[in-house]
Amino acid sequence: MGVHGGLLRLQTEGNGEVVDLTEGVRTVVERSGVRTGVAVVFGVGATVAVTTIEYEPGAVADLGAVLERLIPAAGDYEHNALNHDTNAHAHLRAAVIGPSESIPVVDGQLGLGTWQQVVLVDFDDRPRERSVSVQVLE
Repeated sequence: MGVHGGLLRLQTEGNGEVVDLTEGVRTVVERSGVRTGVAVVFGVGATVAVTTIEYEPGAVADLGAVLERLIPAAGDYEHNALNHDTNAHAHLRAAVIGPSESIPVVDGQLGLGTWQQVVLVDFDDRPRERSVSVQVLE
């Protein structure tokens, strides 16, 4: 089994910013030459998540609203108290969504649905430089 890798680097604003990674992941897959396999997309960092969604303003806003209801930014969190920090909600949101997605590679293309994009969500409460590891396995 061969493994081909790539690293996507980006600057984010944080605060739940959603960034479409699809073209970057697609480029790594195409450069790998893999025809049948899987692409693993992993967001590096404890306050970032990778998922799939229809990347359009309504769905992006709805995702943010749901997460705010489930894990409010202004909650009373032990992490913040123990570490004199303000981003406990970011750690929790990232843990709930998860750091990675595995996407089939079929005929050399990402096996995504018509309205499905791969996105990074940065939950931290400040701008950050982010890295996303893409590993293509055949």
